[in-house]
Amino acid sequence: MTLTRSLSGSAHRRRRGAGRQSRAGVAFVATYVLLLIAFGILPTGYAVYFAFTDAGGTFTGFSNFVTTARDFRFMDAVGHVAVYLVFWLVSLVVFVVGLALLLHRVASGTVSKALRFFYYIPGALAGAASVLVWLFMLDPTVSPVSSLLGTLGFDTFGEVVAPGNLALLFAIIAFWTGAGGWIVVMYGALNNIPKDVMEAAHIDGAGAWQTAWHVQIPMLRKWIVYMVILAFAGGAQLFVEPQLLALASVGVAGRDYSLNQLTYDFAFQMNNINGAAAVSVELLVVSVSAAALFVARSGFFDAD
Repeated sequence: MTLTRSLSGSAHRRRRGAGRQSRAGVAFVATYVLLLIAFGILPTGYAVYFAFTDAGGTFTGFSNFVTTARDFRFMDAVGHVAVYLVFWLVSLVVFVVGLALLLHRVASGTVSKALRFFYYIPGALAGAASVLVWLFMLDPTVSPVSSLLGTLGFDTFGEVVAPGNLALLFAIIAFWTGAGGWIVVMYGALNNIPKDVMEAAHIDGAGAWQTAWHVQIPMLRKWIVYMVILAFAGGAQLFVEPQLLALASVGVAGRDYSLNQLTYDFAFQMNNINGAAAVSVELLVVSVSAAALFVARSGFFDAD
């Protein structure tokens, strides 16, 4: 009897603990769903409503989309963002994966921790703060790397931020601020690769390069796809960097370099909220379509 009561009490405690965990999980998910609705779904629905109506609320079909697409700045902004995304995504995939693999090869735990901390530091200066730092770095008159800028043929700030250089500059700024976090994420994913898989590769005589190319990178595929999806969505919304640079360069870099800048201009300079919403919806559709393509082509949800 004593044993039976003990077993019964133990089972009751387990059920009670599982119930508490279940309630905690529901609370966390419910909080996320509420925030998603308040700051994601409702604003998106509001933007879609404006995109298909005029100032009086009358349905206009695709009129706002046609009007914004015919704006003389629209296609230039599309081209600027496309070139920037190429620089940004290629550098992110190549250097983040390469640096994560290099970090994983470092034998010393102290060195590895120091490098991870060093990689992550720039992330503390994300957004406007990072742009201000780079404005200082890119001005040959005050930059600590002015000699390097001079060697590259740049003597003035205007020459550095010439329109032809902006896509690369914005990609460098984005990489400097965002790559460190992804390097740490990829490093963690590398640590989750089963040791027996790595040992099997070593026994088969695979060197460091062969192991990385044939074992580690394929097993990082889903993490790389996840990184590309988020980076694409964020990069397509390029705004802070060109906007601050436009103010600092006194017109050398235009206020309509990116699509988000053009959206801002439609809304607050031309008082065309509906046109701004149309461009925003276009960005949403492109980002979601690109994410769906990446997921479908990569087998993101396939079981390993």
